[in-house]
Amino acid sequence: MSLPVSDLNKKADGLTTMELGKVLPLTAEVKDDHLFIGGCDMVEIAKEFGTALYVFDQADLEARMDEYVQSFKKYYGDRAEVAYASKAFQNKAIVQLANEHGMCLDVSGGGELACALAAGFPAKRVVVHGNNKTPQELREAIEAGVGCIVVDSRIELGRISAIAQELGVTQDIYMRITPGVEADTHEFIRTGCEDSKFGFTMREDFAFKCVKDVLETPGVRLAGLHCHIGSQIFALHSFREAIDVMIQFIKRINEEYNYEIEGLDLGGGLGIAYVKEEEPPTIESFAKLTCTAVKELCAHYGVKEPRIAVEPGRSIAATPGVTLYTVGILKTLPGIRNIVAVDGGMSDNIRTALYGAEYESVIANKANQPRTKVVTLVGKHCESGDAVAADASIQNPDLGDIVCMFGTGAYCHSMSSRYNGQPRPGIVFVTRRESYADLMSCDL
Repeated sequence: MSLPVSDLNKKADGLTTMELGKVLPLTAEVKDDHLFIGGCDMVEIAKEFGTALYVFDQADLEARMDEYVQSFKKYYGDRAEVAYASKAFQNKAIVQLANEHGMCLDVSGGGELACALAAGFPAKRVVVHGNNKTPQELREAIEAGVGCIVVDSRIELGRISAIAQELGVTQDIYMRITPGVEADTHEFIRTGCEDSKFGFTMREDFAFKCVKDVLETPGVRLAGLHCHIGSQIFALHSFREAIDVMIQFIKRINEEYNYEIEGLDLGGGLGIAYVKEEEPPTIESFAKLTCTAVKELCAHYGVKEPRIAVEPGRSIAATPGVTLYTVGILKTLPGIRNIVAVDGGMSDNIRTALYGAEYESVIANKANQPRTKVVTLVGKHCESGDAVAADASIQNPDLGDIVCMFGTGAYCHSMSSRYNGQPRPGIVFVTRRESYADLMSCDL
């Protein structure tokens, strides 16, 4: 693996920090040429906690949680639930925020479940995912009293049944169905296509035949169906296509097995703006399309409207999170590229190497200056492909500058490693102190 190819003809965009728009966390602002988030100076935060460092705008996290919960309630009432997808980013702080804002929680393994329970999250509002849950993970989930386990295979169904019977309980389950919808996103994060490791395939009627097995299995109750078509999706029509497939599947179960499916979990996948040119759908537009599609298609096929759920992760955690780095080395490769080496890299953000992900960055101590240089931001690891951003527009860099990379709140910390013995970055949540005006904001 080598560094991404550099475009020698690319010109810096000349933008200042606040011109980056939707890429920025909610409370981002510039004061005296320094970047502030949550009322905190990112340069001072870097000095106090060191770099590399993940910083989260708590107000932005909470605003996104509220928008999800309120939007789905607006278009589907109390029959809609929103579960935060822990795999995007999880620590006890964000789990507690999800609980406070009325969300459910999606966990993808025993460690995520343990964190949720340690944070005081109610087990009955936890949904357990994973294509290869171990017997121990299943036992821990059932013993904890989780609300639902999303079953991914016949083998797993048998394991759940055996554990539930041993414990003398009936476990609610959802069946994960692969709807055969090709979402327009990176191939590594497409999950709803026919050639997928996840769920029960609909090819050759396999999933439908397995429904009969589930209904005849002791110790479990089929509470609903689940599908997930992928991640970082902008084309909302893909979600409607998946809903169409799933409602038809529910209708067939109703008619041929005389069984009513109570719930439909549509997964997550809504994309966010990683670079300034991207225009993702809003959370409310996603909620409106999803809820409207379920209602219209249920009416069209003559199916009772189910309870619905969605599982956003990236669209809650990504934009509120940034990563701070310190510039350690500057190099010029004549006729090739300008290199800026920072004190992190693929151990704290593998997405660039794995997916070719792109990001926007600024120098936090020069935030009001125009971005006049095109550079390759590289990490400190013993890999030629250890770049966190190729052809990045930033302000003119100097040694010791603090680089702020935006949009790193999701799938960076959760996919981090200790490669080359590099300690994982710290995590800081920042929130603005209340003002006197805030104290009186609800007065008439």
